[in-house]
This record gives sequence, C-alpha cells and structure tokens, in this order.
Amino acid sequence: MARLLFVFFTLVLLYGCTSQPTRGPETTACVPCSCDTCPIVVPPKPTEKPLQSANWSDLPDWAEDGLKPSFEAFLASCKVLEKQTTWTATCASARTTAPTELRAWFEAKFQPWQLVNPDGEREGLVTGYYEPVLKGGRQRKPPYVVPVFGAPDDLITVDLSEVYPELKNMRLRGRITGHKLVPYFPRSEWAKQEQKRAGEALLWLADPIDFFFMQIQGSGQIQFDDGSSVRLAYADQNGYPYRSVGKWLVDQGELKAEEASMQGIKAWADEHPQRLQELLNTNPSLVFFRELPVAGSGPPGALTVPLTPERSIAVDPRITPLGAPVWLATTYPLSDQPLRRLMLAQDTGGAIRGAVRADFYWGSGTEAGNKAGKMRQKGRMWVLLPKGYLPK
Repeated sequence: MARLLFVFFTLVLLYGCTSQPTRGPETTACVPCSCDTCPIVVPPKPTEKPLQSANWSDLPDWAEDGLKPSFEAFLASCKVLEKQTTWTATCASARTTAPTELRAWFEAKFQPWQLVNPDGEREGLVTGYYEPVLKGGRQRKPPYVVPVFGAPDDLITVDLSEVYPELKNMRLRGRITGHKLVPYFPRSEWAKQEQKRAGEALLWLADPIDFFFMQIQGSGQIQFDDGSSVRLAYADQNGYPYRSVGKWLVDQGELKAEEASMQGIKAWADEHPQRLQELLNTNPSLVFFRELPVAGSGPPGALTVPLTPERSIAVDPRITPLGAPVWLATTYPLSDQPLRRLMLAQDTGGAIRGAVRADFYWGSGTEAGNKAGKMRQKGRMWVLLPKGYLPK
C-alpha cells in the first residue's frame, strides 16, 4: 500500500491530475502548558461524514416546488442510471408514475441525505454557469481570428483506476517526448502551439476573452454568418487545475472582490488589452471541444444527457452520485430571494470540489450568462438516494 501511494503522489507531482483530494493531511495540536515541553497532544477533530440521514421536513419549501421539470430531467438521467443496479427499480417505477403523484412518489422511493463538509459546516458555495452563444466562422478571416481546437492527437490520457482501482476518477494527461511522458502544454505554451496547428482548428471566434469564458463553461453555441449554427461540447482538457482569474485580479489589486464577476473581468480586459494574455495565462487549464448539432434542451453534461436549464447542477461526483436528484436551498444571484427547488446532478466541473458545492446551470444565451456571472451564493444541499441504499 505504501508503494502504491508513493507511485500515485509521484505521478501527481510530475504530471498534474484533474481530480483533487478532498481533505488535507491530519495534524495534531499542543495544549498550552507552563512546562518546557508539551506532553499533551490533542488529536485532530474527526471529519464529518459527507452524507447524513435527514427527514423530508428538513428540506426548506419541499412542499412548494413544482416537481414536473425535475422529474422529466430525472427520466432523462435514467437512460444512464437504469444500467446501475442501485437505480434500476427506481427508474422502472418512474416510468409508470402519474404526473399528479410526483411528490408522493419521491417520498415513497427516496431517502434524503444532507450534504455536510468535513468541518461539519452545512452551508457551501453555489455558483452559476451557462452556455454562451457566440458568432464564429469556419475560416480564419477577420473578425474571426481566435482558433478553437478539438482534442489534440498528441494528448495522452492515463486512467489510473485501470491499474489501481483505489484511484477511481484520477486521470493524468500529458504528451510523449522521446521515451518520457511529460505534462501537456499549459495555456502559456499552447499560445505558441496555435501558430503551428492553425490548420487543425475546428472553427474561429472573434473575442479571446469570450472564448476563455466558454472554456470555463465547458460548452457553447456558435452561430455562423450564413444563419447556421453548431454546438461545441467538452471533449478533453490539458490536465492542469483551474485557477481563478478573478482571484488573481483581486490579489493584484486590480479589482475589488465584489467586482470580480464575469462581467467585471470582461470590463477589465477591455480596458487593459495589452495585459489580456497575462491575465489568461494565470489559468493554465485549457479545454478542447467537439462539435454536436444544436438539439435538445441543453449541452450534454458529464452524465452524457442534455442539461435542463435551471434544473441541472454540476457537483463533485466523489460525494454526490451523478444522476441523483438534489434538493438545493440557496438564493438568486445578488439577492436574498430564496431559490429552493429539486435539481439533478448531471454535470461536473474542475472547480466544483467538496460536499456542499454546486454549479447551477442557467441555460443558453445572454440573459442566462448575466445570471450565471453574478451568482456566488451560500446554499445547503440534500441528495435523494433510493431507499435501502446506504452511502459509503
């Protein structure tokens, strides 16, 4: 076991990894005393279980939500979930449930579990994301000069769980140089690669900051001048963790914390075009795309089913099972107005880590983007799991 852990951490240090550990190493603390030495050691406080049994009465406004959109999103999830023994019977039952009996059906088939952070905190961060709609072209021709790439042929992905099942969800990404696997190009080096690989571009966009935010969102719709359109969905990424450009601007004293929204960052970029690449390079993570037709309610999430506007969320799949219903109690962006409804855990994200953490999918276009860019709220979460299923 010790050798396994050594190999794993060596690989992570060398090549980077798309998944992050949930908790840091345990520590001990000394109790203050008058002697020269400190013989009394306080053990670390035990971490809380991330899923704790709850009652339906614990869910704020559970009786008030109209469940039909969430139920339909759950049926979409069942196309994937029904292949798992845990969900087979529940999905079969859902297909025969009358629309007038949804609340009773959920209460009969599911047990709510409250999500709790390791320190016992039951509130966490709820952000928002959306699908941008941008103008683009098939050929490099002004104003379309920003290339969009598919997954490069030299990008190597190593699934560690195939060798070490204990490392499920851990994947390394790199490239071969000689006989060595080395980290793939970070954003700062990829900028140079774009010149060499221009012929491989899927299409071209006009604004680099708009494309940067599309990478953060993970998908987008591109409208061409002839009236046609295409959807770009996540294909892969370069293996580097996401770094917040908003935090960097705050740390540099360029923006105040309350100004570091998507809109505030775009305004700063417009005012400082000579520093745009410096800003972008602070986030080494790159996302590559694949083309899909514009169809369905939204882009496919990590569960591979289309996302439903205002009913899908991204979660940390190490804790919240993908496809599961989640009761979310938060507030609207920049508001104290309650936002409490049944959501579906249908997506993931590089910055979505921890038990009480969610990214709320607002939909496509400018209005959805305005809401998503301003959303940074506190919230509580309860995941609904089939009765009889005991989480680990």
